[in-house]
Amino acid sequence: MTFLFRDTSGACLAPFGSVICIGAFDGLHRGHQAMLARVRERAGAMQLISAAISFEPLPREFFARGVAMPRLSNAREKIAGIAAFGMQRLLSLRFDAALSAMSAEDFVARVLVRRLNAREVWVGQGFRFGHKRAGDFALLQQLGPRYGFVARELETIQHEGVRISSSAIREALAASDFESAARGLGRAFSMGGHVVRGQQLGRTLGYPTANLRLGTRVAPVQGIFAVHVHGVTAESWPAVASLGVRPTVNGKEPLLEAHLFDFDGDLYGRRISVEFVAKLRDEEKFDNLDAMVEQIHLDAAAARHILNFPVKTAEAGA
Repeated sequence: MTFLFRDTSGACLAPFGSVICIGAFDGLHRGHQAMLARVRERAGAMQLISAAISFEPLPREFFARGVAMPRLSNAREKIAGIAAFGMQRLLSLRFDAALSAMSAEDFVARVLVRRLNAREVWVGQGFRFGHKRAGDFALLQQLGPRYGFVARELETIQHEGVRISSSAIREALAASDFESAARGLGRAFSMGGHVVRGQQLGRTLGYPTANLRLGTRVAPVQGIFAVHVHGVTAESWPAVASLGVRPTVNGKEPLLEAHLFDFDGDLYGRRISVEFVAKLRDEEKFDNLDAMVEQIHLDAAAARHILNFPVKTAEAGA
């Protein structure tokens, strides 16, 4: 059964009715998780299809018009997460000029009603939609009786009295507060991808790395980090990682590079996930490779200390 759809037009995806939630779902934090769980629960009780509506690119990215906008998860991670939380349909709409110009009333009629045959529509507090953000929860309540659905608003999910939100988590990551970010996300912040071949400079310097390209994604963190790498073995693997453009070697493309301590193996093509534990420093441009390598030694030692993964005895005496 097909799960993912991209267009506002087409056949009805839930002929017998659906329970829907709508949002950007960047990072799938604890608030999003509560929303998806509620929709799954309500759809099961009513014997209807559970569905989520989201957008790619995110509306904030579209309206930024070329300005870099960090995000917590890429499209693939978001889609996989929504599926894992039990949604039977995901309408991941192409957010473009046409969609941004669609009135709130048209969005309800064309997307919620014709495309998904909504019976319940769940949104978070402060939710806005439609051209110039004219639509809100009150409008959904007003239009619901006409189209046969009930609008519901999820209570705010908080931690220690503070509302959990994607923007707050991005701010925590920008401040290298990984503990606060993890509390909001319900898990440690990580970035994943397939390992690709780089310039293999790290190998010649004694620090081979597993490289992940970011593509068009703008990461919410930059610098040098102590990390755990998942997807190599059954257990996570301690590592030191760099996320940036590598100015010392005139790099241009943002790259996530992880040096796995005491690892000897081929990771090319494998999908891994890099979990950020602590920031060591900002990325910087060194005068030469010798100065860079000297700093890499210090970074590796600091990361080993943070991750409680000391150098092997034979290496320490070398």
